Amino acid sequence: MSLLKSTATIGGYTLISRVLGFVRDVTIAASLGAGFLSDAFFVAFKLPNFLRRLFAEGAFNSAFVPQFAGRLAVEGEQKARHFAGEAMSFLLLILLIVTGLCILAMPWLMYILAPGFADDPAKFDLTILLTRITMPYIIFISLVSLLGGILNSGDKFAAVAATPIIMNLCLIIIPYFIGDLTPTGAHALAIAVMVSGVAQWLWLVHFCRKRGMLPRLMRPRLTPDVKKLLLLIAPAALGAGVAQVNLFIDLIIASQFDGGVSYLYYADRINELPLAVIGIAVGTALLPMLSRQIREGNIEAAYNSQNRAIELALFLSLPAALALVVIAEPVITVMFERGAFSPHDTVATYPALMAFASGLPAFILIKILAPGFYAHEDTKTPFKIATICIFINLFFNLVLMVPLQHVGMALATSIAGWVNAVMMIVVLRRRAWLKFKPHLRVQLAKILAASLLMASTLYCIQDSIAVFLWDGELVRFAALGVLVAVGGGAYFMAAYVLNCLGLRTRMLGLQK
Repeated sequence: MSLLKSTATIGGYTLISRVLGFVRDVTIAASLGAGFLSDAFFVAFKLPNFLRRLFAEGAFNSAFVPQFAGRLAVEGEQKARHFAGEAMSFLLLILLIVTGLCILAMPWLMYILAPGFADDPAKFDLTILLTRITMPYIIFISLVSLLGGILNSGDKFAAVAATPIIMNLCLIIIPYFIGDLTPTGAHALAIAVMVSGVAQWLWLVHFCRKRGMLPRLMRPRLTPDVKKLLLLIAPAALGAGVAQVNLFIDLIIASQFDGGVSYLYYADRINELPLAVIGIAVGTALLPMLSRQIREGNIEAAYNSQNRAIELALFLSLPAALALVVIAEPVITVMFERGAFSPHDTVATYPALMAFASGLPAFILIKILAPGFYAHEDTKTPFKIATICIFINLFFNLVLMVPLQHVGMALATSIAGWVNAVMMIVVLRRRAWLKFKPHLRVQLAKILAASLLMASTLYCIQDSIAVFLWDGELVRFAALGVLVAVGGGAYFMAAYVLNCLGLRTRMLGLQK
């Protein structure tokens, strides 16, 4: 399957998931607002979600997929499935221990996770309870990551890409039915998070069994293969999850500001739409492809795959980033301003979105560049770069938190993201693991020009549409839709004229 087709498959399902995610967030914002209950739930949701992205999707995926894909290509399905069984059994043992310890130690962990909550005993106790409810989610979602790596290595992307849809449906539907049976809506949402992990796991168990690649649970043993996997996972925990580590630091500091956790959450949810649809989709499709090409010694094909991935990612991410910076306020107003989410909350949230969006291309590049290390089974270098960037993020957090409050947290994360991306490029090129082709440089200049034209168009027309953003729901969404359509149309026309991504060549070829 080609990189473009694989990315389209993953990105398409991810887009559906993110649309449902917005529906989920709209319902959460309307019912919980940006205060006591929402802060408690978002911290409870952040910890297992953080562990999922850092260890399950990040470290484990980056270490497991190259080894599994390499075995699948060279040694066959039987040996690859046996390796997966060993990895799953040992992973499950670790997960059970870590989850149990976290649940027991939650009162003490909360002083680290959200120290600002300690001044409000009711809020502090509620957050502890909700986090204990959500913690088993990490067990099931980690197993989902392993099963997803198996399917992705066989170029079966659709079922894996659909798993977040299941989570969002659970968080929308389950609270609706059990909300009256729980003390608050936050309790119902916490239960829904845990149930969604089970549902996603059962979904991928079905598809792995259908393909004949379901690993067998065995007695956990520290075999040489498992030991190698663990050695790769340890540094990758930070290397793959630096953005999540930085967001985690933001969470700790933002808890010092009233509503700060919620403002950052809502802004980050908007920013994560293009990040997931573009960055995660391209990176997920690229890793098994690069692993096979490098294992087979086809280095030139690996260079071409990387250049194509960078070109495709920036073709989509640069205009998305500039658009979010220009129309951040209308986006937050339309998406969240209703019910308990007030105009004051919009004013506090949209600058954070602008700050996050300024780093969006960097966050996406990190997703594209990381497979260049992982395919060579190097997880130590991303770890070293990540460590540097964590301290950079912390430094700018401390510098910016007084003048900018929670917005400074978002801006610090973006600065650290750009440093991370640049350092990755420098190291990959020095090791000859990445080579920029002349075609890529030309295309990037064209993409930037088209993106700036689109941003200028949005800036010029948004004031004339702003008057409709406070009308009824349909009018508000229609007004935002017009903004997006005009901006997208301007970008598409400029990209067509400049032949970005070979767009004009492809379309003329189809016409012939």
